[in-house]
Amino acid sequence: MNRKINFSAGPSGLPLSVLEHAQKELISYQNNGFSIMEISHRSKTFEEVHFGAMDKIRKLYGFGDEYEILFLQGGAHLQFAMVPLNLSMGGTAEYVNTGVWTNKAIKEAKLLGINHKVVASSEDTKFDRIPENIKFSDDADYAYICTNNTIYGTQYKSLPKSKAPLVIDASSDFFSEPLDFTDIGLLYGGAQKNAGPSGVTVVIIRKDLAERLDNDRVPTMLRYKTHTDAKSLYNTPPTFGIYLLDLTMGWLLEQGGLVAAKERNAAKADLLYDAIDNSKGFYKGHARKTDRSVMNVSYNIAANAELEPVFVAEAEKAGMLGLKGHRHLGGIRASIYNVVSLNDVKTLVEFMKEFARKNG
Repeated sequence: MNRKINFSAGPSGLPLSVLEHAQKELISYQNNGFSIMEISHRSKTFEEVHFGAMDKIRKLYGFGDEYEILFLQGGAHLQFAMVPLNLSMGGTAEYVNTGVWTNKAIKEAKLLGINHKVVASSEDTKFDRIPENIKFSDDADYAYICTNNTIYGTQYKSLPKSKAPLVIDASSDFFSEPLDFTDIGLLYGGAQKNAGPSGVTVVIIRKDLAERLDNDRVPTMLRYKTHTDAKSLYNTPPTFGIYLLDLTMGWLLEQGGLVAAKERNAAKADLLYDAIDNSKGFYKGHARKTDRSVMNVSYNIAANAELEPVFVAEAEKAGMLGLKGHRHLGGIRASIYNVVSLNDVKTLVEFMKEFARKNG
């Protein structure tokens, strides 16, 4: 089988063993004569998958019963609105702006008429860093961050302390490392980077926050409490997506969990950044070194930007997909999520060195 190396920012690659498992069961789930896509989401068979996925998530992150796990739809974009709709209490919602995705979240809060404040931003340096000395107000309704920024290649190395509930968009570094949930009130992410296919949004919410809603005009489907009460079975969920998420969570556990994932991801990132830094100026990373993302490596061909589309095209011919940078930043971007192996990154690095040799 001639599979490509997938460096796409999302949807990203899935573990081959997960795809093969799903392939075998596509027509007859566990030899029962039906596909998991064909049966009721309220059947015992599907509930075992549904709640099994939740149990695996809880085991991976290690949080307790004070949190609920939700499987929703609408991606992170819907969460940009659901967070302020559910968590605003008439005080101030505070945001750290680190790029496109936090900008969109701030825009939704503004659109909804939510009193909000940007307490820190890296916009003045084209989002090449995580702001320093972030301080949230103790009485803020919530404190909002995006831990990893797919476009600009920046990532928090530790979570900011907050007495206000910390709300985290973790879409692009979900399940890549262990997390301390001490200050976390709500953490969410689309599944399509590290957790499964597109179409499933995982929300981990502290139970008291799910009960917080102070607005009876919020539509039923947009209330966290609706979904916590129904255990994410209020309406028909994305059943096949949850099935694949369950398999992916199982794969992660088999691989040693999040501690092992963190070690593998760090090794891959070190190798790739080392190639950029030691290219004698041919390649140049976008993010400040102290804030570099372990998931998304954004860089340019500093020697000649006109070579960038050539690099992407030749890399694709060599079996590497998804290396074109985001339209907001341009250049090159390698997303090295959990499923990307160290050998995959070694292949990219050797290609980069040869490309620089030929074009330097």
